[in-house]
Amino acid sequence: MIGKLKGKIEAVKENYVIVDVHDIGYKVFMNGYSLAKVAGKETAELFIHTHAREDALALFGFLTEEELEMFELLISISGIGPKVASGILSIASPKTIKTAIVNEDSSILTKVSGIGKKTAGRVILELKNKVGPISQDDQDETAGDSNAIEAMMSMGYSAAEAREALKNVPVDIKDVGKRVGMALRNIGRK
Repeated sequence: MIGKLKGKIEAVKENYVIVDVHDIGYKVFMNGYSLAKVAGKETAELFIHTHAREDALALFGFLTEEELEMFELLISISGIGPKVASGILSIASPKTIKTAIVNEDSSILTKVSGIGKKTAGRVILELKNKVGPISQDDQDETAGDSNAIEAMMSMGYSAAEAREALKNVPVDIKDVGKRVGMALRNIGRK
């Protein structure tokens, strides 16, 4: 099993990267958010989930251990495969997903193609006791980001672009309108 790769990025494609580690190129599938973060970089250090099936062996890469752990929790649920789990991590951070599960809020999960209300309810039911407690500060922060991401998506930005722009907005700013405004300024600076 491969747990971590560190090497030169040879290519960035639509849903994967090729990472050269000592002259061996590994094809590593990644969600849209993580792909956007590694695009343009020369090297990457990725936490890896090795997904083995009868007919395939695939590597899924993540920028943080927290993302990897959430991915592995999600795929432990019957009916949630790597593609859907990656889709969930594209639109929301692990902290946001945990908060949604603890609060039994399926709205974030149902934004992903392939997840309806029934499947979202099953995810919440099966993971509620596995994700652990969430602090009130984290809940407040993720609620504000969730609303801000939704607002930015209605303006035509992708969830990944919105998440990236919001990372640079101070967490003490709670007003959604102000958060969106600052995030839009961050996008304008790039």
